[in-house]
Amino acid sequence: MKELLKKCFVEFIGTFFLVLTIGCSLFPNSGQSFPPMAIGFILMVMVYAGGHISGGHYNPAVSFAAAIRGALGWKDFTPYIISQFIGAALAALTTGYLVAVPPYSNETTYSILPMIICEFLFTFALCYVVLHTATSDDTKGNSYYGLAIGATVLTGLLATAGTCYGAFNPAVALGIFVMGITQAKLIAITLLTNFVAGAAAAGVYKLTSNE
Repeated sequence: MKELLKKCFVEFIGTFFLVLTIGCSLFPNSGQSFPPMAIGFILMVMVYAGGHISGGHYNPAVSFAAAIRGALGWKDFTPYIISQFIGAALAALTTGYLVAVPPYSNETTYSILPMIICEFLFTFALCYVVLHTATSDDTKGNSYYGLAIGATVLTGLLATAGTCYGAFNPAVALGIFVMGITQAKLIAITLLTNFVAGAAAAGVYKLTSNE
């Protein structure tokens, strides 16, 4: 139990800083930030910081993929995602205190099908990269897994700007909702799409892995 609590605390910390960075870089008081770079880099450094303890998921879709793949025990799955969701919610509330977050009435209007496609593809890519670089015996002990994971998110954000939320992560989707900048229906679609993409990535991993 002590070991699981330690892992969940690490997942909480990493998810908190990921969502906090998203909020503070997207809605800065100064307007001088470059959000994709900030988001990709905070994920990278948090993965390096906590990867050796919890796996550095910070993403319920990644945890779902890891559980299906067998890299995370199912008994740990629920505590992991609870920690991630709590971290995201608290980070969103902190963001609301630190910066001026616009109301959801000012949000970009997304077309549903393109939004689903983009969220699915890059959540799939993220989970696929995590499984192959951070859980595979073939790449065990490598030093590049954090960079690969952070770069995947950075690439996804740059590629899908204006098409979807660029969450690629159910905890991030929850954080966006708690910030009050979007509608529940669109976030629910995003969250479900992220989980489906994680499951698909785990299935493809099993087909392509040498294990």
